Amino acid sequence: MRKLKNRLAVLRLLLVLLFCTVAVYLAWLMQKPELLQAAAGQGSYTCTAGTAAGTIYDRNGVPLVNTKSVCTAVVSPTPEAAEALLPHVLDAEAFYEKLAQGKPFTCTVDTADIACPDVTVLEIPQRYTTPQPAQHVIGYTQEGKGVAGLESAYDAVLRGVDSQWSVTFSVDGKGKPLAGEAAQVRYGANPVQGVMTTLDIRMQRICETAGASLQKGCVVVMDVESGDILGLASFPGYTPDALGEAMQDPDSPMIQRALYAYPVGSIFKLVTAACAYENGAETAFQWNCNGAISIGSQRFRCHDPQGHGLQNLADAMRNSCNPYFIALGQTFSGKELLETAKALGFGTETVLTSNMIGSSGTLPTLQQLKLPAEQANFSFGQGILTATPLQITRMTCAIAGNGTLPAVRLVRGVTENGRTVLREETGLSETGISADTAQFLRRLMCYTAADEDFQGMPAHVSMGAKTSTAQTGRVDESGDEYCHGWVTAFFPADCPQYAVTVLAEDGGYGNQTAAPVLRQIAAAIMGL
Repeated sequence: MRKLKNRLAVLRLLLVLLFCTVAVYLAWLMQKPELLQAAAGQGSYTCTAGTAAGTIYDRNGVPLVNTKSVCTAVVSPTPEAAEALLPHVLDAEAFYEKLAQGKPFTCTVDTADIACPDVTVLEIPQRYTTPQPAQHVIGYTQEGKGVAGLESAYDAVLRGVDSQWSVTFSVDGKGKPLAGEAAQVRYGANPVQGVMTTLDIRMQRICETAGASLQKGCVVVMDVESGDILGLASFPGYTPDALGEAMQDPDSPMIQRALYAYPVGSIFKLVTAACAYENGAETAFQWNCNGAISIGSQRFRCHDPQGHGLQNLADAMRNSCNPYFIALGQTFSGKELLETAKALGFGTETVLTSNMIGSSGTLPTLQQLKLPAEQANFSFGQGILTATPLQITRMTCAIAGNGTLPAVRLVRGVTENGRTVLREETGLSETGISADTAQFLRRLMCYTAADEDFQGMPAHVSMGAKTSTAQTGRVDESGDEYCHGWVTAFFPADCPQYAVTVLAEDGGYGNQTAAPVLRQIAAAIMGL
């Protein structure tokens, strides 16, 4: 009897030790996430083939993304699959590397017609093309989420449904597909919602083609009456597949330059002329330019060292004579000039979307304008004044459209199956300047554009225009100052429909760098 009890005690002790050992082993497993993941993966293995997202359209319903499909093969790594795929894979080196791992994988192929039971080919919408139209407007995604442009601003709309495409395989404990087991294909839901922009794909392409000559800069095309942005291109461009390279580029290709404020230069002379007219200053004002003008102890030089001689306002605008506009600016107060600038949209942000907001730029304060030299600088667009290409284009719309500042718009609304169902709320147009003042400025711009030396006038197109060569205060290695080249214009002259601004950042003379781009754009748009 005693022997039996001893044996039972030993048995109980062994069982306790066994359970303790199992418990310790399980606890050890819990500390090893990689082992848990491997255990969880046994039985099935899922390959994600791609993800679809809602379409972004131009104003006429033409898709700007999802314009092509890509054939993605989901592969069970067998000799038969390798033989069937090899003639069709686009990257053979990557294909062999994945094949050697022995687990299901995906690769891009050139056809959907591959007859092999170990290969499933899915035709998935390709989000972007190369080159991608309006890349800075559209933005890009990372890990299935929009992080810039419209992709970010409308992420919830564009990716509001589960649209992931995948294939699931039955696998053994080592993750290898089980022979004879059919793969399960999961087709992503078709996103029905999208975003309709105000862009016109034809004009967008015109802007991108013409602006390709700009090392750095941008182009803006607006509808004069509505303020709709018809074309918006920033240079240099970038591709979403090479974001790391773009981030290292010293020319900063990923920024939307239309949203950034730059020194304005002589285009601001239009504001000075408007102030003179609006405040009853003598518009027949004349000034004899001898190459420079002194304001207090500071001397301002003309770009023509010999001077332009006796000039009226129209001639001074055409010649872009700095001393004339400095003298004209002395005939009214700094407060009046500042108020005119604000009335024409300077100092105000331009909101396109929640994440695309144009800078308000900078204006001198009334206190600063009490300094004679600061008001002199302000009168011809220098000093601390800065503005965005969007603001300049909006001002040109006001001049071309009887003085009304339109509400700038980039998005028309959210679509369902390609049709606009929810229109985007827009701001209200504002009264910028009087219709008489706008007409007066149009005449000045048309007279300026008619100069035989102006490089922005295409054959058979009439327009009004003004160029700028804006000083930056920065110099290159040779000691020469960097200048931004600008031009802003409206056309046709007799019935303006389009306002265009071209900025050549650090490009030098506006008439040499920005104006030729305008000429291409105007000719192409009027040829549509």
